[in-house]
Order: sequence, then C-alpha cells, then structure tokens
Amino acid sequence: MASGATRPAEGEAVSDDALREAAETMRAVRERCVWTQRITHRDLVPYLVEESAEVIDAVEDGTRADLREELGDLLWQVLFHAEIAAGDTDDPFDIDDIARGLTEKMVRRHPHVFAGAVASTPEEVLVHWNAAKAAEKKERTSVLDGVSAHMPSLALAQKLVGKAAQVGVGAPTHHLADPETEAELGDALLTLVQFARTRGWDAERALRERLRSLRTEVQAAEAGPGTARE
Repeated sequence: MASGATRPAEGEAVSDDALREAAETMRAVRERCVWTQRITHRDLVPYLVEESAEVIDAVEDGTRADLREELGDLLWQVLFHAEIAAGDTDDPFDIDDIARGLTEKMVRRHPHVFAGAVASTPEEVLVHWNAAKAAEKKERTSVLDGVSAHMPSLALAQKLVGKAAQVGVGAPTHHLADPETEAELGDALLTLVQFARTRGWDAERALRERLRSLRTEVQAAEAGPGTARE
C-alpha cells in the first residue's frame, strides 16, 4: 500500500471493519479476475456515470433498499479506482490515502466544527468553506477552474451562471415566448436557468423529475384505458 499500511496475507481473516472487507474483496477481484485486471481508470468512466445516475434514481424515486444497494455499487467504483491506482508504478495511492486526504480536507473546511471558528447560519458555513477551498486551490486563476465540462448541460448552465455572477457577468436574457433561432433557444434556456437559480431551485432536478412524470404518462398511454401493465 502506498501509505505503508499492512494488508492481510492471502487467506488471512479479514477484520470486522466492513469497509476494509469491501476493499479487500476488491483487491481479490482485481488479482484473480482476468476481465478486471485489464480495466483502467478511463475504462471505468462509463460505469461511474451509470452508477451515479442509478443513485440519483434511488434518491428521487426508489426505496431505502434501492438506495442502500446503489450506494454500494457506487462505493465499488471508488474501491475499483483505488485498487487500480495502488498498482501504478509511478505514483501509487490506495483507498487509505484517499480516505486520509478526504478527512484532512473536510476538517480544514469545517473550522466551525473542528476548530474555533463560529458559523451560526448556512451562509456563514459557506464563507468558511469557500475560504478554506481558496487557500487549498491557490493555483487557480479563474472562477471557472475546477468546473467540469462533463456535467449535464443543464446542471453546467446553472453552475456557470453562478460563477458568472461572481465576476459581474450577467447571463443572457430572452423573451421566452417564441425563440426564432437555435441561438435564441439557448438564451431562453439560460434565462430559465437564471430564473431557477434566483429562487434556489435545481434546474437539472426540475427537468429530470418532470421527465419522470412524462415517462409515467407515456407508459399509461401505452397501456390504454383499463389495461393492466405486465
């Protein structure tokens, strides 16, 4: 392990720590499964996207059992990436390094919990968070640094509208009634995103939930009146 921790020997009993057991299960799969041995970080990206989407489905429209299972599947992706990284010859790190780095970062970003800072409102919490983040990311020169272009377009639009506001750039506005070109349609969509942002709404979630309702309506129409679906 990159951090010097000792792994259980082959055949040795795994501890009662369920997370450790999951990590060791991943290690065994990586060592013994010929398909898994060939997988790279890049190969895993489609699975990470899929599993993340399934967690969202479970949160918004699933049962508690669904959520527990899908969070487990997402955790498996993290463990998978960690095990691949542990085998890197140039810059190895493992799940313990990831967890340690995460803990250190979260402690830094919550000085009102772990140090003497005071935050009595969510807004004050955000001030501490942003200050700690700025100190960590001193190399960033733009408010856009760290904003992934791979986010869904609607979620990315809402993120960029907020970032633009930080530097005094207003989002395009458009009369929503009848855009005449694709560019005007883009402006109209951004207008709606800005509308959502000013009200504290999540534009991506709003559309996703409406699409879920539309899916139900389509299925009901396919079934026909009085027809039971299989």
